[in-house]
Amino acid sequence: MPKQIILNAFEMTSAMHNSHGLWKHRKSKRHRQYKDIHYWIELARLLEKGKFDAVFFAEVLGIYDTYRQSQEPSIKDGLQVPANDASYIVPAMASVTEHLSFAITVSTTYEQPFGNARRFSTLDHLTNGRIGWNVVTSYLPNAARNYGLTDMIKHDQRYNIADEFLDVSYKLWESSWEDGAVVEDVENKTLVEPSKVHEINHEGEFFNVTGPHLSEPSVQRTPVIYQAGTSEKGREFAAKHAECVFVGGPTAEKIRYYAEDIKQRARAHGRNPDHIKIFSFLNVVVAKTSEEAEKKFKEYADLWSEDAAKAQFAGASGYDLEEYEKLNAELPFDFKKTEHAHYKAATVDRDAQNKPNIGEVLGRFTSIDRETYIVGNPAEVADGIQYQFEASGVDGFNLNHLVTPADLEDFIDLVIPELQARGLYKKEYKQGTLRKKLFDQGSLLPEDHPGYLYKKPERHLLKK
Repeated sequence: MPKQIILNAFEMTSAMHNSHGLWKHRKSKRHRQYKDIHYWIELARLLEKGKFDAVFFAEVLGIYDTYRQSQEPSIKDGLQVPANDASYIVPAMASVTEHLSFAITVSTTYEQPFGNARRFSTLDHLTNGRIGWNVVTSYLPNAARNYGLTDMIKHDQRYNIADEFLDVSYKLWESSWEDGAVVEDVENKTLVEPSKVHEINHEGEFFNVTGPHLSEPSVQRTPVIYQAGTSEKGREFAAKHAECVFVGGPTAEKIRYYAEDIKQRARAHGRNPDHIKIFSFLNVVVAKTSEEAEKKFKEYADLWSEDAAKAQFAGASGYDLEEYEKLNAELPFDFKKTEHAHYKAATVDRDAQNKPNIGEVLGRFTSIDRETYIVGNPAEVADGIQYQFEASGVDGFNLNHLVTPADLEDFIDLVIPELQARGLYKKEYKQGTLRKKLFDQGSLLPEDHPGYLYKKPERHLLKK
């Protein structure tokens, strides 16, 4: 059987996600219904109908306020605000599905590992092993201020914190409770065998956690670990910890470069690179005919919010585009490193030999960037997806959708059958947990993963 596409719906429990200004579209429902549990229940049913592997929930902890040094452009167009907490939505979506999995984004910079470990154990229990954790370090200055800091913690230091956060989490999930700790021994009046539940006594640079973990082991123990990052530090972190890595890049060749780099780094950590799945982003506008698709794309483009697009790029990259707007458009755009995320710069720096000028970069925000979209009838869209899939070497995609749920409905009705006919997409789900479906192995971490080191109770005091 040929390699098949793994597909996630890229989502956020917010009024709008990455569809800047499209709340104005007549078919847009999300900005009115994202607060309604029935909206998410119906979305779950729709995605399972389309055999989606997972819904991937993005998250922010603050307002994008780098562009013009103001929150107004973001707030005005609902740029990922208002937003709710996805972890409360997942149990409802899981209750009406059997196979659809869920990846929740949680920041290691502003959370504590003890509480976060219980959150994911709970979700893994309630979904019967259909949970993943997208590990992020957070990049918005407003988020830092919301959590009591004057300035953001430096980019590389955030990854140092994340590394220890993961070590604490593995200790809680893998070593705090032994298998068979819950004995239900009525005769000896023992529900849980105390000798099989252990403190972890972690004392580190950033966290001190005694334990034991409050939750008994879930089906997967450790949720499937997702991570996105193209910086040097981000790729190294992904190579050590991640099982699913989201790689951004302007071309299939650049995505393949990042993917191969991460897998090479994984080998250096003693990991099997086949235990890492690589994902990139997928942007599609589809209709029954090419003409209808182009008409739909133009309709979307006419509603696009340039300010919201610039606000998102500025907040993620650290480049206040207002400062560039004041400069000569012919000057080269300065891709200096910032303490924000680094992946956004990669999306516009498309040619290593010929750096874009300021005018070219700014021009990519005035409307939907046509170069990043596959637009056409079902066969044309499937051709584009197949090319990206094969040329980049990824294992799957995070599917964006501009008008929700209409775009997802069109994708499921029009594109999924075409991909299935080509053998590129499953017709039936595999059985089992998220990890088992992804890797055709057991539900627990493989032996080559660093979290496996903490599996034995006698090793719960292992240092990094």
